[in-house]
Amino acid sequence: MIISNESIAIYREVLEVIAAIAAVGVLISSLDDMFIDIYYWVRRIYRWLTISSKHKPLRIEQLREKEESYLAIMVPAWQEHDVIAKMVENTIATMDYQRYVIFLGTYQNDAQTTAEADRMVRRFPTMVKRATVLNDGPTCKADCLNWIAQSIFFYEEQHNIKFAGLIIHDSEDVIHPLEFRMFNYLVGRKDLIQMPVLSLDRGWYDWVGGTYMDDFAEWHDKEMVVRESLNGLVPGSGVSTCYSRRAIQMLADQNSNQPFNTDTLTEDYDLSFRLKELGTSQVFVRFPVVHAAKRKSFWTGKEYQIDVNSVIATREYFPSTLRTAYRQRTRWILGVAFQGWQQMGWKGGLAAKYLFFRDRKSLWAPYVGLLTYLTAGSFVTIWLLRLMGLEYMRFPDFVETRSWLFYIYLLSFWFFFNRIAHRVYFVSLEHGIVQGILSVPRMVVGSVINLFAVSRAWRIFVTHLITGKRIAWDKTQHFYPTVEALKRLRKQTGELLLSWNQISQEQLDHALSQQKVTGKRIGRLLLEQGAISQEKLADVMAEQAGLPRIVLEPQAIKQFFGRLPGFLVQRHSVIPFAEAQDGTLHLAVFDAPSDEVLAEIQAAVGRPVALFVATEQQISAAIGWYGAGDDTVKIKAVPVARKPLGDFLVEVGALTAETLVSNLSDYNRERDGRIGAYLLARGVISQAQLNGALRRQSEVLGELTNSNLRPWSAA
Repeated sequence: MIISNESIAIYREVLEVIAAIAAVGVLISSLDDMFIDIYYWVRRIYRWLTISSKHKPLRIEQLREKEESYLAIMVPAWQEHDVIAKMVENTIATMDYQRYVIFLGTYQNDAQTTAEADRMVRRFPTMVKRATVLNDGPTCKADCLNWIAQSIFFYEEQHNIKFAGLIIHDSEDVIHPLEFRMFNYLVGRKDLIQMPVLSLDRGWYDWVGGTYMDDFAEWHDKEMVVRESLNGLVPGSGVSTCYSRRAIQMLADQNSNQPFNTDTLTEDYDLSFRLKELGTSQVFVRFPVVHAAKRKSFWTGKEYQIDVNSVIATREYFPSTLRTAYRQRTRWILGVAFQGWQQMGWKGGLAAKYLFFRDRKSLWAPYVGLLTYLTAGSFVTIWLLRLMGLEYMRFPDFVETRSWLFYIYLLSFWFFFNRIAHRVYFVSLEHGIVQGILSVPRMVVGSVINLFAVSRAWRIFVTHLITGKRIAWDKTQHFYPTVEALKRLRKQTGELLLSWNQISQEQLDHALSQQKVTGKRIGRLLLEQGAISQEKLADVMAEQAGLPRIVLEPQAIKQFFGRLPGFLVQRHSVIPFAEAQDGTLHLAVFDAPSDEVLAEIQAAVGRPVALFVATEQQISAAIGWYGAGDDTVKIKAVPVARKPLGDFLVEVGALTAETLVSNLSDYNRERDGRIGAYLLARGVISQAQLNGALRRQSEVLGELTNSNLRPWSAA
């Protein structure tokens, strides 16, 4: 097909107009960035000349010398069952501070996260508390925080104490051991204290996750410093933020005892402005420390550890896929740009208005970036075609020399290289020179993520304006460093229970002596002694396997019945009960299966599976129900006389008749429930033995009675 010169000319004219619009947009955004850069370096040089050279820096010893105040840690959680326990355990294990209580906020309709939170409360009863959100989730983070705040107020009344500060963290945070000491040092003088937030190191190949390393390194090394200096206001980062108890009370008094604004998705950003209006003092703190970081050689792939000069900061893994990344950034854009504009307008002085503009340019800047990439690609293509001697492309130059557009392009190119230099510098400071260099091509990836995010934000906000539909908390997937990464060791059952103060040394010694005779597992023996409960034993199994802890709900078993073949359920004692957003099938177990068994299950269902730990009693009862409802069971004639489960236990060799009689001597059906569950709880029979007896009973009787179909029935 031959394209006419006239068509080419029209195309180029349109392209030049678009290029001019893009160039002006880039220039405005670049001038904004350049102002921040210049301000940062001028301030840094000034402070070096007038302050740093004349005053001694704060020392770690001074932080430790300050008497500890009570601090409350607020952790809002919606569908965080896979990370919340690890976060709590690592915080308690590593924190260089004693007087704090972690409050986990979970929703009434999020059973999995609630079960994990309860497990942490049982394990650390004096250091962890759970606050229940009595609204079905997801709502918004502020709503969850308000429920946590009420729990904190109630806790203060119960224990006759007053927390000095309330600290916000998320379920995926790796908190620096000295963070609470810094908050304790400053909370008597400052009402909002923000510490840096940085990404944990990513591999060179993680292009999406790597953009968070780039953005947060530059934002928390430079941007936050400038904002505090310009306006005396520190935008909350959502985590690693401490509010004085006085400030929270002032906000609660203003709004019916609810300090956090539920009409925004970025309550941290909103709170900073509300506290500023109340005349409170805010500070962004960068306290230098040496941070141990792992690096992987670009050439050999070998991992090594080095000491990096960094700051006290919270680190975490941010989303690493395009979808999860742009969904998370959508929430930021909705809260900061749309809802911030809607609720706060352009209040304040010149500095405040300028920073509002800087925050809200995210509504149009990604589109300018898209136009820039498209026009640049078109110009390069046409230029290459002209070099190839295609005559119909011989038109005047795209931009006339010394025209206003020529100088805009010239300035834009200079600004672009300045942006690259700053990005490489700040990323290299936190993550090494290799990541600093890789941050340059990742700028394109970041542009794509931002384009998707702002487009989605526009759609959601316009829909909200038209329909009045409330904008809800948009859950994104998070990850927590592995147990190996945090250098935590797996402990034996007895050692764990001792460290949790759940058993005495005498009880453990007695169980160990019995183990030599019977060969039973320590947990089973302690259960038989009555030293621990089924719940506590399941907690230990979850801790040892590094798996989340859940409570099986009958409704969940019914809903996911048939997702796993019945013979696999019976053979491996696994119960399907939920499904993740990415299609991963959630399975409940008591004892984690081997890799071979896991591979067999995944092959059968054709998708990934995730394991969760429930009590042995719940697994047993669920298998009984599952077997009764499995349509692969052949239905036979029902005998006139029903044979009890105890007889089948004897028949399959699980125990002798004498053992059965002796263990049922004090059995009470009303008090103790089903016989199978009762014998299992006492350690008389194993899960496999009970399953075998149930299968034999099903074969002989042909069908189970209604009582056997009742959830949790084990007999």
